[in-house]
This record gives sequence, structure tokens and C-alpha cells, in this order.
Amino acid sequence: MQPADIGRPVSVSSPRVSPDGRRVAFVVTRVDLAANTYRSAVWLAHVDGSVPPFPITAGEHSDGQPAWSPDGRRLAFTSRRGPDSTESSLHVLPVDGPGETVLLCARPEAVESPVWSPDGTRIAFVSRERAQRWSDGDDERARPPRRIDRLFSRLDGVGWTIDRPAGVFVVAANGAGTPVQVASGPYDHSDPVWAPHGRSLVVVAGREDGWDVDGRTDLYAVDAAGADEPRAITKDGAAYMLPAFDASGTRVAALATDPRVIPTHGDVVVVDVASGARVAVPTADVDRQCAPAPGARPPIWDGDALLFGMEDHGDTHVLRVPAEGGGAPELVIGGTRVVTGYDFTAGTLAFTAGSSTELPELHVLVDGQERQLTDLNAAFHTDVPPAAPEHFTVPSPAGDGDLDAWLVRPHEPVDAASIPLLVSIHGGPMTQYGNAWFDEFQLWASAGYAVVYCNPHGSTGHTDAFARAIRPQEADVEPGTGWGSIDADDVLAVLDAVLEREPTLDRDRVGVLGGSYGGYLTSWLVGHSDRFTAACSERAVNNMESEEWSSDAGGWFRWEMGLSHVEAPEVYRRISPVTYVRDITTPLLIIHSEQDLRCHVEQADAMFVALRQLGRDVEYWRFPEEGHELSRSGSPKHRVQRAELILDWFGRHLGGRRPKITWDHPSSTA
Repeated sequence: MQPADIGRPVSVSSPRVSPDGRRVAFVVTRVDLAANTYRSAVWLAHVDGSVPPFPITAGEHSDGQPAWSPDGRRLAFTSRRGPDSTESSLHVLPVDGPGETVLLCARPEAVESPVWSPDGTRIAFVSRERAQRWSDGDDERARPPRRIDRLFSRLDGVGWTIDRPAGVFVVAANGAGTPVQVASGPYDHSDPVWAPHGRSLVVVAGREDGWDVDGRTDLYAVDAAGADEPRAITKDGAAYMLPAFDASGTRVAALATDPRVIPTHGDVVVVDVASGARVAVPTADVDRQCAPAPGARPPIWDGDALLFGMEDHGDTHVLRVPAEGGGAPELVIGGTRVVTGYDFTAGTLAFTAGSSTELPELHVLVDGQERQLTDLNAAFHTDVPPAAPEHFTVPSPAGDGDLDAWLVRPHEPVDAASIPLLVSIHGGPMTQYGNAWFDEFQLWASAGYAVVYCNPHGSTGHTDAFARAIRPQEADVEPGTGWGSIDADDVLAVLDAVLEREPTLDRDRVGVLGGSYGGYLTSWLVGHSDRFTAACSERAVNNMESEEWSSDAGGWFRWEMGLSHVEAPEVYRRISPVTYVRDITTPLLIIHSEQDLRCHVEQADAMFVALRQLGRDVEYWRFPEEGHELSRSGSPKHRVQRAELILDWFGRHLGGRRPKITWDHPSSTA
């Protein structure tokens, strides 16, 4: 695989089963590298496989988020095919019988989460509503200033949200009339779901005083006509998300976490709508993350049971559990793979899933029989055969079990007797490396590197205690050893283990790299070890103290650290890689996006300025008009250039194959 091949994989996502269980709508996204954009279309598949899957929208206008009408004859979807291509739009497409695609509304802000009313006459959706200052012309320099009166006033990839709160709207499904806002600012609302009687919805919002300080979000009942103020259902201090009504309309299942102790696994909870009391926590005894990323969605009612997703040692599965609790979960979709999305209706379970050697495709499970419906990446996998990771375990240095680790061998080593090694560290830290195809590992293996990666303490896919082990020792609740402690020990233990078991790996040519928290741990390791020949720290946290006030999640880290930077600035400074910058002698590549709001670009500046003043070997690249998600959803051309930067850097320092760079770069071959 070469950097330009980033434009070849096809993404299959968002499966939605028709009410009769016979068809599945889903989204296919392709990269248009020449146009430097993404194109997505809504497709349709027959569950019995009698008809090959086919697109039902053209895919030129970012079509997505399909939602079936209750009678299964129409499909709502979002797009940018309205009168103004810069606007987001909501449409209804007739699936059975003749008819035209109907435009329901077009808005300057994204239209998201469309959901049909039970009688099929209305559709609720979420969209941001611009405050009064936005009506004062198009010149931002002439508009009034923003008033910041809460935390979480902006969001990476979205921008300022404090003057663009997310509201809930209801619009007629036949295209008559304009949307009615039923839940409005200054609060953000999300995840609308209709009550079975159709007179109200339940949404997620933080509307109580101080919600931004304590991190809680509640479930609210919203009048579907917008006549009444939303009524709080829950008031227990938890952070709720992704609700789903049962058939009776008396109970709601949702995912919930405790925002005051981070990390906390997401649990499936069942709430009585009338009283707000928790009826049950069906996953109370499931000590795993039940809000997987990717793949988190509302729990699905199946009679008196609930379907939910769960991360487990690199896999993401779907399980069924009794809604009243007290019963052991039943594995529904298992295997050595990652489920990235799923839906269930009328006995049909549709899901998208992939493995470490296969990109996600659409599958269905009916009557215990699984069938794969798409194979859209077959040609890519044939042309670019994947290198298969080998799973192994390493005893934890903490003595609390084994660490999951994987090794990818190079396709064609430059020298089979002396192979350079890259150690990759995931972000989060509350995520996991999984049994999923990963473009970066394939790129590096094709350039002649072996790649080793693992899930150190702090990762999900394991127990709550395992994830919380890196909370600082000063935390009042659930103290651990802090960032840059047991997690760093884990990574080095895996490195030692793989070098011991694989004598062809060159211990004198080892690189380390990671993004976000992975960038943090990369910066930390090169400031506390001379084990690495070169390193790449990307979109990293380098100064934990300034991260707490510069990030879009500023104010949130005190719950992860167990104490605030105001109370204990010395703790934040102690775990900051920039504190140890004088000890960094490893050549370091720094990559950051200029519009990154999660880890502000000042995090990269702090490290670069210090290293430059110290005369160290440092190279710094800033990507304009990109956010924290550059490597995953940034502009296609920037993603290719980023891959070329990394391969060229390690090629110069470790001896792997260097790419041919044609743009303005010191290694350009143009």
C-alpha cells in the first residue's frame, strides 16, 4: 500500500433495516482524491441476497443518515442537494412505487439524526440554530463579540457552538410547511426519539445549572408541537446519551456514564419515563465498555431484551441482555472482528463489520444464519493484499494480567535479517486497538517496517480498573499511577517482548509514533528513554496544564485526573511531556492541525519552540484548515501528504522505503 492508495478503500456504514426486515439501507462513502473530497450515497440491499446491493441516490451531494418510514415505503436521508449546495438538506425518497424525491428543508447548519414519527407524518431532526449575532451581516469582523458563559463553547470539527446551539426540529414528511423548533437554546440537544404515542420526544441535553461544570447530561421529554418547555426525566448526575423507547412508551433504554470519574465504562440503563427512576442497569455486571467507538448507538429493544455493543480485548461485539437485569448477556455477533454499526428489526440483524485484514462490509443475521451482502472492497484487497497482524500477549509489568499486543510483519523487508520496527500508540487513552483493518499499519508494512502495537493500561476493551489505572495517585477517587507511568511501562514491556521473540527485528532501528494521547505518550517516552531512534508525535498533548484551558474539552480533564489544575497545578506539570523537554535527544517529527480544537496547536508549538532553542533534531509540520481528525477524515490530499511526511521521516532515520514526494518538501522529487 502506498500513500495515494488512501483514496481507494470504500466505507460501508449506517445500516438501517426496513420495518418488514427484508431490506437494509446503508451508506457507501468513497474518496475522490482528484477533487479532494468525499462522496457518499445511500444504497439498498435485499436481505435474502436475491438482488445485488445497489445505490438509490447518486452520491454526489454527501447523502447519508438513512431512516425508514414506519410503513417501509419511504426513506428519509440527509444531503447537500438543496437549492444552495453549501446548505444541508433533508429529503424523503419513495422506495416502493413511483414518486419524486421531496425536499423537506434546507438549512445553513448540518441536518442530523432524522427520525420518523410513529404515524409517518413528521420527521424530527437536530440542527444548529444561529444566534442573533449571525444576522448582522456576513462579515465576522463586524458582528458583535461572543459571550462565553459556560464551558464546552466550541467543538473540534464544528467550531464555535455557543452562538450556534443544537436544537430539535419537527417537519412535515410530505414537504408541506417549514420546520418547527421544539427544543431550543442556549442549550445543546441531541439524540431525539419519538414516544410511541407520537405526542412527544425524548432528547439528551444539559439544561440544568452547572451542567457544564459537572459534566452531566439528562434525558428530557419534549412536546412534539413545541408548546411546552422540555421536562427533565433524569436528575441523578449521570451523563446520558442515545435513548430508545420500549413498545409501551413507559420505559427508555439509554447509555450512561458517571462523568465525575473518568474513565467510566458506558452502561445500558433502563429508566421509567414518568418518575425518572432507574428501573435496571442490565450491564451492571459486564465490566466492559458498552459504548464502543466506533459503533455506539441506542440500545435496541427486542421484546423484553436489549441489544448493545461491547468492546472486548480488541474486538467489538453485539450482545443481548434481559432489560430487567439479572441475566447473563448472550453473545449475538462475536468473532475476531470489530462491529462498526448495527440495526435490528423484524428478526433481521444487519451489521457492518471488518477484521484486521478486511475493511467493514454489510452482513445480516437471520434465524441464526449469517450472510455477507456486500464485497465492495474486494478489488482493493486483491490489488493491495493486507499484511495480517499476529496477536500475542505480554505479562503486565503491574502483575495484573496480560496485555493484548499485535505484530505486523513487513510485506517485503529491505533486509530480511535486519528489519526496522515502528511502535504505534493509540489515542484516547480510552479507546482500544482492535481487530480491524488499519490503513497506517498497511502503509508502514509496505514501506519495509514491522509494526507492533498494544492496548496498555488506560485502554478500553478491558475492565474499569484497567482503564482507571492511569488516573493520578493524588486523585481523591480511584487513584492510579498517572499518565506516563504504568502505560509507558506497558509499551516498553511489549517492545522488549517482541524484540526478544523476533531476532530479525533491529533493536537499533526502532521508531515510536502516535496521535492525540498516543502523541502524548510518544513525547513522554522520548523524554524518559533513549530506546528509540526517531519518533513522530502527532496532534499531541504536551502540556496538560494548558490543555485544560485551551481544549474544546477544557474543564473535562479534571474528572479524568481526579483533581483540577487550579487545585494541583504541580500534578498537571509533572505529567506533562514538555516539562522534560531538556531530556529529549531523540529526533522528533511534530505534526499538528491548525484548526485542532481538541489539542490546540499551541501544544505542538510548546514542544517545537523548546526543542529548537535546545538545538535538537526536530521537524514541525502544520496542516492548515484541518482539525483533530486529520488522519481519519481530513481532506484526502492532506491525508496523503501526512502519510508521506511520516514515511519520509522514518525512512531517513530508520532506513525504510521513502515515498516519492511531488509537493513542496525537502525530499520532493518533482
